[in-house]
Amino acid sequence: YEPENMSSPLIEMTHADIGYSEIPLLHNANVQVTPDTRLGLLGMNGAGKSTLIKALVGELGILTGTYRVSDTLKLGYFNQHQMDALDAVATPLQMLRRLAGKTSDAELRSFLGSFDFRGDRIDTPSELFSGGERARLTLALIVWQRPNVLVLDEPTNHLDLQMRQALTIALQGFEGAVVLVSHDRELIANVCNELYLVHDGQIDEFDGDISDYGKWLAEKRKQESAQDKNPGKKKSKKESKKFVSRETRDLQSESQSATTAPKGKADAKPALSKDEQRKLAAEQRKLTAPVRREIETAEKNLAKIEKSLSVLEDKLADTELYEESQKADLLVLLDEQSALQQQHSDNEETLLLSMTTLEELEANFE
Repeated sequence: YEPENMSSPLIEMTHADIGYSEIPLLHNANVQVTPDTRLGLLGMNGAGKSTLIKALVGELGILTGTYRVSDTLKLGYFNQHQMDALDAVATPLQMLRRLAGKTSDAELRSFLGSFDFRGDRIDTPSELFSGGERARLTLALIVWQRPNVLVLDEPTNHLDLQMRQALTIALQGFEGAVVLVSHDRELIANVCNELYLVHDGQIDEFDGDISDYGKWLAEKRKQESAQDKNPGKKKSKKESKKFVSRETRDLQSESQSATTAPKGKADAKPALSKDEQRKLAAEQRKLTAPVRREIETAEKNLAKIEKSLSVLEDKLADTELYEESQKADLLVLLDEQSALQQQHSDNEETLLLSMTTLEELEANFE
């Protein structure tokens, strides 16, 4: 189910201001999507990643600049809205049949099986599905249509670990372009070879990998914390965007070592005795203990939130809840779901920062 026709570029946005009601939120955006694009969009919550996505897929018109798409563009767009728009009374087989024409039931069932729809679930109305099942079904319907550009806005929010791994493998093998927004750093690291940062109304190429982004986030939080303590001291735009990639830092470090190390002397450290190794290991455990506790807390929080979301999704699957008399109860549950999803996003970001900090600390002992 790979794309059939592609030309380059498939999507091109140049010097674009993007926003709502004539008020730009993002300025001078320059993004080009070619058949080889594997682009991950990074940025804090609320920075404008979803706004950029909507402009890229043509759902939101740009305010200024140019936006062009290829005649061969065949877009596959995944977001929460696509999940909510599924036909509630139709089954996965019925929905896929509408797209598949004369394709045999056996082939359709085999395809749905690759998205973990088997047995009775293939013939179950989607209104009875959990969030994870709706996400998988939405992805299945998108993939069947053989897009040449996949634009995915938080595709893993409702997926379990097994399906996240399956999605990663599928995207790695996909022959079209991919534009991805996700808090799943493993997904971005394994799928994307190009990263853009959305921050302070700007979209810039990010010179680093997903670990560098974790360090960037940590630095931003430190700056914001310092700004809260010293509200009179404002950061310059240049300072707020300052970033040095890991590769650049490594080269600088190597250069400094080469110019400062005495000639003719080996840099190798003497071997440590067993007692020294034990002391070093104890020191490492003590130094990294607070960060490990942060990671453990974030993971426990995520597990609790995911369990609460699962229970909530079961409640939202009750068809009686969508009757007019139950509207007030439905709105309360939807608000609760939105709050839990935000907590999930915040804890994933905390987990990312803590794991990056731990990597840095452990590297110091190597």
